[in-house]
Amino acid sequence: MNSERERLVEIKVLGQTYTVKTDSDEDHMQEVAQYVNEKGDEILRKTKSVSSLNVAILTALNIADDLLREKARNKTILREVETKSNDLVEKIDMSIRGKEAGKVSIKE
Repeated sequence: MNSERERLVEIKVLGQTYTVKTDSDEDHMQEVAQYVNEKGDEILRKTKSVSSLNVAILTALNIADDLLREKARNKTILREVETKSNDLVEKIDMSIRGKEAGKVSIKE
């Protein structure tokens, strides 16, 4: 982290207050905390666990699952964009070559 931009931000996660050092703005950190809390609440609704450690670990696993699924989806989208871009470039090249072929002058 760039120490010139670092700041201390107080967030509340799973009922605990934390002060984190970050180079992100406070709104972003609050959004991160909100996401973790939503996932934690989801775990609490689905399980009967009263152990805060178990809830934290299950929450982390769910968030890691979300991240890995998003990475896979992004990789698929990037492959599709690359394929379509290559197809467009090929069509443009063919069009340019076709027009250039039509411009060949015949000397008399």
